[in-house]
Amino acid sequence: MRYRPRRVPSFALLAGLLAWGASPPTGAALRSVTFPGRTMGTYVNVTLVTRDSAASAPVAHRALACFTRIDSLMSNWTTTSEVARLNRDAYPRATRVQPEVARVIQQSIAAWRATDGAFDITVEPLVRLWGFLGGKPHVPPADAIAAAFRHVGTQRLDFDSTARTLRFKADSVRIDLGGIAKGYAVDVAADSLRAHGVTNALVDLTGNMFALGAPAGRAAWGIGIRDPRDRMAYFAHLEISNRGISTSGAYEQFVAADGKIYGHIFDPRTGRPAEGLLSVTVVGRNAFECDTWDTPLFVLGPRKAMQLAGARGDFAVVLVQPGTAGVDTVWVEKTLEGNFQLEPAATSLFHVVYF
Repeated sequence: MRYRPRRVPSFALLAGLLAWGASPPTGAALRSVTFPGRTMGTYVNVTLVTRDSAASAPVAHRALACFTRIDSLMSNWTTTSEVARLNRDAYPRATRVQPEVARVIQQSIAAWRATDGAFDITVEPLVRLWGFLGGKPHVPPADAIAAAFRHVGTQRLDFDSTARTLRFKADSVRIDLGGIAKGYAVDVAADSLRAHGVTNALVDLTGNMFALGAPAGRAAWGIGIRDPRDRMAYFAHLEISNRGISTSGAYEQFVAADGKIYGHIFDPRTGRPAEGLLSVTVVGRNAFECDTWDTPLFVLGPRKAMQLAGARGDFAVVLVQPGTAGVDTVWVEKTLEGNFQLEPAATSLFHVVYF
């Protein structure tokens, strides 16, 4: 996903969010300059509001380097990451955990408790079985799903946040931080920008974002929410400033079989792909918080997701629920009402309800 004024980049159609709205460059005027990269298996863009793109480049590249470092710690796609080491060494004895990884594990466990198991980093055996991690996506046999499901459950972890140690209670347990690490990485990059004096920027890791300040000539960054059915690039947009935002949807990865779509987001309580929502967008104080909550809210489904979001004051949500007759329902939390706008082309396809 790339921030580009007035047009959608080709790879934005694969992302969860789209940003737009910068002023065109005119001489030494402030303008938005995007520095792209590839990391954590996807695209990243750091957009700075600057008068001098050459002078800003080192700052942007330091921020991009943060993603490489976090990926080296939390990736499940390599054998050299800290997570890969934990998956090898955390049974039968407790092993020390790198501080940043420990922080992400601690937040993951807190989300597991707060959602009655709707978020669970031990879902890795299921994700790998279905081919969404290191394989070709497919629908496995029922007995294989049942066998993998027996290894899932955060109750199988013994984590000591004070000592920063982790122990698996069984040799078959594995963790996957893919549902939360991207938000953490975005915040680390945003902190790097702040530390170098940047006050207006957008950090975008394929749908996990932090909007710092605003682009030139605007009060906030305009963030488009992707149409989960791909009938258009984005069906609505939100205006945000100094906030994180993330979107989770089954369209990101899926497999089609027997006339049904199976998404990559699993319900850890059943061992099956989650159903009930098309996408969840979370707006919160930081990207880490947003990335923590978008997946379990997707798993919980519309009614429980609205109840949970309404009971908390630290984030707000936009939920897309499949409808009938080609019209989907968009549930928008009332705290976002002044910042949310449906695109004109989407009015016949979406029914907006504030709660």
